[in-house]
Amino acid sequence: MSARVWPGTFHPLGATYDGSGVNFALYSESATRVEVCLFDEEAAHEGRREGRREGREKPARETVHERARITLPARTAHVFHGYVPGLAPGQLYGFRVHGPYDPASGQRHNPHKLLVDPYARAIANEPDWRAPLFGFDRQAAPEDDLVPCTRDSAWGAPRCVVVDPAFDWTGDSPPRTPWQDTILYEVHVKSFTMRHPGVPEALRGTYAGFASEASIAHLKRLGVTAVEFLPVHEMVSERELWARGLQNHWGYNTLSFFAPAGRYASSGRRGEQIVEFKRMVRALHAAGIEVILDVVYNHTAEGNHLGPTLGMRGIDNRTYYRLEPRSPRLYRDYTGCGNSLNTRHHQVLMLVMDSLRYWVTEMHVDGFRFDLASTLARGAHGVDRVGAFFAAVHQDPVLAGVKLIAEPWDVGEGGYQVGNFPIRWAEWNDRYRDGMRRFWKGEPRLAAEIGYRLTGSSDFFELSGRRPQASINFITAHDGFSLHDLCAYSHKHNEANGEENRDGNDHNHSDNHGVEGETDDPHILERRERQKRNLLTALLVSQGVPMILSGDEMGHTQQGNNNAYCQDSELSWLDWNLDAPRQALLDFAARLVAFRNSQPVLRRRSFFSGGNVHGSGQRDIVWFRPDGQEMTGEDWHLPHTRALAVLLGGDAIPDLDPRGGRVTGDTLLFLLNASDRALDFVLPDIEWGERWALTLDTATALPPEEGVPPSRAADRFRLIGRSMAILRRIERTA
Repeated sequence: MSARVWPGTFHPLGATYDGSGVNFALYSESATRVEVCLFDEEAAHEGRREGRREGREKPARETVHERARITLPARTAHVFHGYVPGLAPGQLYGFRVHGPYDPASGQRHNPHKLLVDPYARAIANEPDWRAPLFGFDRQAAPEDDLVPCTRDSAWGAPRCVVVDPAFDWTGDSPPRTPWQDTILYEVHVKSFTMRHPGVPEALRGTYAGFASEASIAHLKRLGVTAVEFLPVHEMVSERELWARGLQNHWGYNTLSFFAPAGRYASSGRRGEQIVEFKRMVRALHAAGIEVILDVVYNHTAEGNHLGPTLGMRGIDNRTYYRLEPRSPRLYRDYTGCGNSLNTRHHQVLMLVMDSLRYWVTEMHVDGFRFDLASTLARGAHGVDRVGAFFAAVHQDPVLAGVKLIAEPWDVGEGGYQVGNFPIRWAEWNDRYRDGMRRFWKGEPRLAAEIGYRLTGSSDFFELSGRRPQASINFITAHDGFSLHDLCAYSHKHNEANGEENRDGNDHNHSDNHGVEGETDDPHILERRERQKRNLLTALLVSQGVPMILSGDEMGHTQQGNNNAYCQDSELSWLDWNLDAPRQALLDFAARLVAFRNSQPVLRRRSFFSGGNVHGSGQRDIVWFRPDGQEMTGEDWHLPHTRALAVLLGGDAIPDLDPRGGRVTGDTLLFLLNASDRALDFVLPDIEWGERWALTLDTATALPPEEGVPPSRAADRFRLIGRSMAILRRIERTA
């Protein structure tokens, strides 16, 4: 069937509805012809809701009818374009791109494969792996990509949706929480609500469910200021997982950089997911909670040279991907996922920047966490701190007010770049994670390491002019053990992933405290709960920005699986049926967050100097041995130094409030004992404070009893093994 088509315009890229029709525009330097394919209304995705309950979306039972195939009539600056009058939002479409199929030279055009628009705002379906989605004949020769496949993929390929972006944002007010006041909560949209009794069953696992009163009430009670969502860009589960009956649950396998994942929509996949996502953002903003997206621009779901042809590979492989210069059939893989996006190319860099701006301006998100960010910053090979990607982000006025967080590494040579990102960036600090885990596990020679990590990691961030908020501190993240499992397993148990327990990190610095996995032994259980409190307390009182992994505040377990990326099941879904210990942990975590928010000295905008500030007569930080004497240079490097104390001067904060006034607060004393035996800490001499009130002791989940008399200077304070206490100065001098 033919349809009218006009030349249209080469900008903007993608499918743009103007009220009367749709303009299509697609960039390709090597294509000879581009066709846009239009599809009729399809049957609903039957089984989608039960698929959500079972942990993976079922294949669609639908008849795909391509009602029109239209050659885009014009080409401007490598952009094929055309305007089709009369088309409306909801129209399904895809591209077929003609050109050479010559993998040896890096060209992989195949018009038999329906392709996703890189600028698509919504995707109607996930790929059906029963379809011939590979550009070569994988069925006949699974390891030979040199001969093109001539079977049509449209019946099982993802199809794009023309959308109307109109949305009433009236009343939306982004919280704009300052970095120093930010508390991140890394969370999966689906896992958070799938078992929540307060979320209507039909909304569980969806954007609407996350926006429900019950969900937001938990976030407010805990006190977090920002959710950091695992990927919500439209994603693909790998064929290998599909064959094993599993699904890529985490979503680090992007199909579209503009489309919100339809699998989390309760209202449908014909563009409704965009409205539902926007409503979620608006509800979170109304609760004072920012929305940060974990974005995966380092690679796509098309994998290596033997992967499927779903979009960019068939559109212009040599433009969109980094190929091996001497063997362009192969991909340069800095990500461990088969390919690396070619952000050195101006058009690909524009794609990434357009996507970022879209999520800020149209979807109102407040920031981004960049997965494997080192890949984006690579020049010809190495990471370039003054390269095109960083320059583009830094000068962009739309991105000037959003939070930028790097995962500062990739798997390529020289990819580990902690501390090396530009001035406006924050970074996931794995040195903090590993240092804290090892210290509380009782390993030796970690006093200096723990000193740096508690105080904002100045050894990484100060020299470049950045502040403590450049350090995103975390004990756990989606990738690895949960907090409960960190204290219950010494080894990973990933058998459920179907990879013979070969996947996942083998170096977790975890401790089962005597029994591997679950136990009824009360002594082991007590030690585990105390260790959770130690780690949470250290996290919430450290300088920098704390990130809590969703579920850690209430003892979520993945049964020892430290790589649950493919576990869309109760292994990943949070259990909201809390027993007494889990409820106590949640209460403890909420008190910790409230305590951090009440103490300016824990949220300093500058590093400690060790000197006097504002003529206070007291240094801003002082370190002590358990005997009450100041630590010497030698003490920091003694192998047996597993206990120390630190005083933070609340009247020696150099920061100014928004009106230029001094910021002051309580002076705090931390006592840390990572050894296995009880220690008597001698409180500092009277010059540091006359009386001290106990604020927190991780020996118990309960707050300090009322009426307990304060400790005095030079008193002994007994701290059991593997515990931490916080005291607040209530009287400076006698």
